[in-house]
Amino acid sequence: MTQTIAPRVRMLVLLFLAVAGALLAGAGPASAHAALTGSDPAPGVVVDKAPTQVSLTFSETVSMNDDSVRVLDPQGTRVDTGKPSQVSGAGYAVQLHSGLPDGTYTVTYQVVSADSHPVAGAYTFSIGSPSKTTVSVSDQVAGGGVVGLLYDLGRYVSYAGFIVMVGGAVFVLTCWPRGTGVRAVQRLVLSGWLAMTAATLFLLLLRGSYASSGKLGDVFDLDLLGQVLQTKTGAALVSRLLLLAAAALFIAVLFGAYDKREDEEKRDLTFGLAIGGTVVSAGLAASWAMAEHASTGLQPGIAMPVDVLHLLAVATWLGGLAALLVSLYRAPADRPVEGSAVQRFSQVAFGSVLALVVTGVYQSWRQLGSWSAFTDTRYGQLLLVKIGLVAVLVGIARISRRWTARLADTTTGTTTSTASTAARTASARTSTAEKPVVTAGKRAGDAGSTAVGADENDTGESSTGGGGSSTGDGGSSTGDGKGGSKNATAVSGGDERAVQLARQRAVVVATREKRLRDSDADRFGLRRSVLAETGVAVVLLAVTTVLTSTEPGRTEQEAARATGSSSSASPSSDSPSGALTLDMSFDTGGTDGKGVVSVDLDPARAGANEMHVYVTRPNGRAFDVPEVKVAFTLEAKDIGPLPVTPDHITTGHWAASAVQIPMAGEWKIAVTVRTSDIDQATVSKNAQIG
Repeated sequence: MTQTIAPRVRMLVLLFLAVAGALLAGAGPASAHAALTGSDPAPGVVVDKAPTQVSLTFSETVSMNDDSVRVLDPQGTRVDTGKPSQVSGAGYAVQLHSGLPDGTYTVTYQVVSADSHPVAGAYTFSIGSPSKTTVSVSDQVAGGGVVGLLYDLGRYVSYAGFIVMVGGAVFVLTCWPRGTGVRAVQRLVLSGWLAMTAATLFLLLLRGSYASSGKLGDVFDLDLLGQVLQTKTGAALVSRLLLLAAAALFIAVLFGAYDKREDEEKRDLTFGLAIGGTVVSAGLAASWAMAEHASTGLQPGIAMPVDVLHLLAVATWLGGLAALLVSLYRAPADRPVEGSAVQRFSQVAFGSVLALVVTGVYQSWRQLGSWSAFTDTRYGQLLLVKIGLVAVLVGIARISRRWTARLADTTTGTTTSTASTAARTASARTSTAEKPVVTAGKRAGDAGSTAVGADENDTGESSTGGGGSSTGDGGSSTGDGKGGSKNATAVSGGDERAVQLARQRAVVVATREKRLRDSDADRFGLRRSVLAETGVAVVLLAVTTVLTSTEPGRTEQEAARATGSSSSASPSSDSPSGALTLDMSFDTGGTDGKGVVSVDLDPARAGANEMHVYVTRPNGRAFDVPEVKVAFTLEAKDIGPLPVTPDHITTGHWAASAVQIPMAGEWKIAVTVRTSDIDQATVSKNAQIG
């Protein structure tokens, strides 16, 4: 069974695009890695006296600028003064104008968490009594839109470039030194360097807009770029560019001076290249560790080195896999990848998998914190998908190891045969290259002889008097009459025919070489299993990229607990203010369709009311369902249902201001909760309002 490499390459490219597009599009805005855990005034409360400041508390320290926190009056005018100040470890406050009138005020915030991801949100509170407001709190998005999609794509490409560059270099340096002379392997490693360099520059330009306005037009704003360079993320990206310059020098030596040396001389240079390459690779991996998940939270001093080791293990395994795939398909017949090289890579890959397991277990404990986070948080669910893909990769790798063992057993007995085959192939190439020239010369010479015809001497010698001359070595023909132009036409036709024949024979030779490679059943089986591994690795890399931009499960659960505590402290129906709280269990019938919905209505009397809706899972964690709708019906007076669609505030929280209740009475409050495209349920309770 013989197939060309092109269909397989196209398959991998399409797989890469499909998976990356689906995951990046499905990811939506970048999840918040710092969560709002408290505020004063609290969301939805009505205070008697205007506060002098608004304070926000996050789950970790964040970066702010002058516009990070804004407080808007009912008309949308800012009433805050100055830049927010840090009042505690993760607490920040912004001062307000004095003498604020009664009404509903909106607090919006957009900050950057310690692990470089933007965080945005909004909520409302009221002074005196709620009022109508022109400010929408449902459009606060951080890291979303086109800029967010491009930024995530840039992160994917930078990860892929790092893996291909580092893994390819490790493969040729430790497993197959002869591969430094294979042009396909050289192009693979160089393409990894180019992809990572271009993606890093791309991320540096996008960073300012990604962390602030989210507008594509701000990508080339030099002021934003200057601000980015002063941040931890900007420093990490600049450091990455400097290290990539050192990586370029390493690649030049590896495929230049190192490749030209004999095997004995290579041993002396290998140690130096291994040390230098390890330092540069570790530095590149540290540029992620110093600015993302590992740099904040629990035990950052341990987490950062572990993250560096994790990235290096991934690159060694998956990048080496890509280099092996290219070597198996594109290595020339006179320099095939040896079974011993494949066996060495199998050992290196096994060590990388062990390192991945150890570092992955630590990272999972650090980011999740509990078993329930595996199923109850998006980070945990993505991590389960990643673990499943790694298990599939290990399973396919076991099949590859079997083919590797068989290939290693047969390599010794076939080395001489391979060498003689390569010699015959080279001889065939030389013969093939010479024949078209001789044939072309002969045909062109014949054409010249025909053109001069009777002007030549009967003896066959060249005639210099009036007929012209004809030669057979190059097919050239000259004359002093009309025969000259005819001869030139014949020569041109001969050259074109020679080129065409050369191309045809080159295709035949290439096909013969491929048939010889495919006739080795062990090598062909290994190629197929490595191709399958590479396809799974492409999907695994996409999942990992999305995972790094998802809020860790530990942080999400801590924020949910803080939100739940704040919700439980809100006024109930027994409070003097007259606020009403209704709790209703629902079950949409679909997967993950059970939960509890709470409706808070304040002041729960005829006229304008402030309404907050909280949706939680049975374990009390905030549940971010796609849609929540509320309807009020006064059946005794045949009024309603009066529909209300609240705005989404944050995870598991919706709100609506100025909800009009026309008269007092026993109202039926119905809440419709939709948990998927097709699964929804409506639950209701009766309550006295007014």
